[in-house]
Amino acid sequence: MFDQTFNFSSVFAAYDQLLLGAGLTLRLTTQAIVLGMIVAIIGARAKTSGPRWARLSVNAYVEAIRNTPFLLQLYFFFFGLPSIGLRLDPNNAALLTMVVNLGAYATEIVRAGIEAVPHGQTEAARALGLRPTQIYRLVILPPALRIIYRPLAGQFTMVLLGSSVVSAISANELTSVANSIQALTFRTFETYFVVTLMYLLMVLAFRGVFSVIYAYTFGRSEALQARTR
Repeated sequence: MFDQTFNFSSVFAAYDQLLLGAGLTLRLTTQAIVLGMIVAIIGARAKTSGPRWARLSVNAYVEAIRNTPFLLQLYFFFFGLPSIGLRLDPNNAALLTMVVNLGAYATEIVRAGIEAVPHGQTEAARALGLRPTQIYRLVILPPALRIIYRPLAGQFTMVLLGSSVVSAISANELTSVANSIQALTFRTFETYFVVTLMYLLMVLAFRGVFSVIYAYTFGRSEALQARTR
């Protein structure tokens, strides 16, 4: 017979720890998105218009990251780097791993967006005398970002959810805090139920923010295009 009595009071009593854990989760995710996108844009440019050595280097990086587990990458940066004298605390190791992981996946997404931009636009920009950097920044990236915005937003959401893995090295994010609370209170169901709801709320908030950004950034141009058809 099911006779479990639920008691959430001990979990709610640790709300301050949960909020701190959620705050670190959001901070790690936000920083990883910003830094990972910088890596992705540089990597995508190298793959599409860089010299051969750069293309080969980026290809090797992308293949290595995309074909190995995130947890293994995390262990490499946290446990492996100290053997060569580079010691990172759990939070910094978590951030570095998230940036490297996102950078590899986002590189391929950005590359696909760049290659989807019609070559005629690039040729027209060259004819106007724009420098390669200006062409990339002003002519290629804006339409490419519009094409890949939704796939990137989905990838960013996966970064938020995947951040729970960094609890394996005791980074003080939400899942790690939940593990500590559960170990102290023995309220397994209640702890992870509350934390599951917190992750759900964060993901829904992320999606809402991304939708607002898309509507503000690209919505007007899409409406204008629809009117001219």
